[in-house]
Amino acid sequence: MKYILTLIRARNLVMIVLSQALVQACLLAPGVDWAKLLDPGFQVLVLSTVCIAAAGYIINDYYDVKIDAINKPDRLLVGRRIRRRRAMFAHLILSAVGVLLGLLLSIPVALINLGAVLLLWGYSARLKKMLLVGNVVIALLSASMLLVVAVYNDTLNRITLGFALFALLISLIREIIKDVEDMKGDASFDCRTLPIVAGLRGTKLVLYPLVGLFQVFVLVVVFHPASKPLFDAYMLVLVLLPSVWLVAKLVRADRKRDFSYLSNLNKFIMLTGILSMLLL
Repeated sequence: MKYILTLIRARNLVMIVLSQALVQACLLAPGVDWAKLLDPGFQVLVLSTVCIAAAGYIINDYYDVKIDAINKPDRLLVGRRIRRRRAMFAHLILSAVGVLLGLLLSIPVALINLGAVLLLWGYSARLKKMLLVGNVVIALLSASMLLVVAVYNDTLNRITLGFALFALLISLIREIIKDVEDMKGDASFDCRTLPIVAGLRGTKLVLYPLVGLFQVFVLVVVFHPASKPLFDAYMLVLVLLPSVWLVAKLVRADRKRDFSYLSNLNKFIMLTGILSMLLL
């Protein structure tokens, strides 16, 4: 069971469930309505998203066996602890269940789920090796994870779009940072990720404006006339300031462990940003 939970990134799946639950309860109508989480259709939606995300993690590990043997040999599961054939079978079953559950809800949700399945497969098989393409794909999928809740409810508002943009920007930054972590293995298998093409210095020159754009976005949200003082203080202390610290650490980062730290800091910013929905 431990290996399965690691394979499907159980902690990341909990983050997905939390994100969609907060969108459902906090963003689609004034106030916070936890009763909306009891909606059977919403629960089906969350289950479909979790199935597709888990399938995505499995297929990614399936294709990355040789790369992961270099980048993270101590965490290699597929091909060592779990047979590759079984991993592929689990991916297919989970993907099919995710799409079929979406079809039970609506055609638009099913199409979003199908698109996510295809993009995750394409990302794992090919797109992640292409310059910035894989990074953008994962960022878009992170945003769609929030937007699909609004599509299910047929209620798309500016607040939900704002959080989707937040997810897109912070995910794009993290994906580029992760590519730096994985440079050694990626370079051994002809990947064309940004750190391999542009080098460490060139990658930083891309990350600085991206983080700057993210910080400007946070400031625009904070200084919006409709935002509440408590929300503003929260965003400044727990989202903006950590992003400033991220830049400070990025300037001197030159080793894998430095970028592992930045990746974890990025996760923290992502979590605090998601939890800010409670204050709206």
